[in-house]
Amino acid sequence: MSKPTRRGSTTGSYQPAPNVQTPKERHHKAVRDQAGSLAQARRRLSVVSDNELVEGVAEVQIEEDTKLEVQVQKVQSEPQEETAFIISQYAGMSKKGYAPYNPRKKNQDSLVMAEDPDTQSLVLVVMDGHGENGDLVSRFLKATIPDTLFSHELFATDIEKAVEDTLEVCEARLLADPGIDCEFSGTTLVMGIIRGNTLTVANVGDSRLTMGVRQEGSDKLNAEPVSLDHKPDLPSEKERIERIGGRVFAVKYDDGIDGPARVWLADMDIPGLAMSRSLGDTVAHSAGVISSPEFFTRRIDPASDAFLVIASDGLWEFMSDQEVVDIANACSEPRIAVDTLIQLSTERWMKEEQVVDDTTVAVAWIGDYVGDSSGKV
Repeated sequence: MSKPTRRGSTTGSYQPAPNVQTPKERHHKAVRDQAGSLAQARRRLSVVSDNELVEGVAEVQIEEDTKLEVQVQKVQSEPQEETAFIISQYAGMSKKGYAPYNPRKKNQDSLVMAEDPDTQSLVLVVMDGHGENGDLVSRFLKATIPDTLFSHELFATDIEKAVEDTLEVCEARLLADPGIDCEFSGTTLVMGIIRGNTLTVANVGDSRLTMGVRQEGSDKLNAEPVSLDHKPDLPSEKERIERIGGRVFAVKYDDGIDGPARVWLADMDIPGLAMSRSLGDTVAHSAGVISSPEFFTRRIDPASDAFLVIASDGLWEFMSDQEVVDIANACSEPRIAVDTLIQLSTERWMKEEQVVDDTTVAVAWIGDYVGDSSGKV
């Protein structure tokens, strides 16, 4: 079993910083309660603010979109050589959630699953857009990242440098596009690149990649997160934000502190971003949010590594890494695992909240791994 190496930030285990409450106990209520517990329905959103530029509020109307973007592909290459695909098959899907105050909500997630024959690489990317134009941001990057990455002169020899340059170039193009206002809109990005027996993960924000790893002498799999969520109360992230002049605290509602720590300007209660790294988000970036990816590298061992799951936080919000791995392990193929995870995630959101987040999931089988056809978790 190989442990991932991490580059791109101060190392250390995740521990929330002690002071994430409103400074001097000032009361900040992110939204007015316009429909019973409408304010509570927005607690888990990526962007929260009183400022009408950040997010409008419409009449309460729930409408669920049933159209799914589905991508399924099997890789025929046998993983015999270092340059051959070690992934046997993979599938991905993106499903729009709903918000009761936004009947015209669009799916702001985007999914990329692309192969580069020249380098024998498989690239999986999940982006979780947020803000008024989050859908435009994630779609723009979906359209520009693959070709930019594959054509980079160093992609064959220096993956991390190629990814860094690609994200920098694509974000610059995004910010220069007059049709996409990124002041209060942006996206997360988690990218998994599988080449030979090496997995390279680039992460910006709080989407996540986790692996299912076999336990010796058992049919059960252990969950092994590869990436680390970039939350504002991660000490190294919080220190950078405050050093640049931003503030970090959780929104206080009438019933007390609730919801995640968020990033705010020094003198205005905007933008209320619930992550410390993102692409776009020019206002949040002036408060210390950055778009630099953090890299994790892990050796893949088909003898112990069964599969990987890469997903937006629509999946991870109410499901632990271990639960996700257990569910995927109970499915006979990646497509069924993706379907099941998204369905269960939607049910969990409907039970816990009055909003359902967009959810994007991709699952990739490693080597000769075969899931459990019984469907029992």
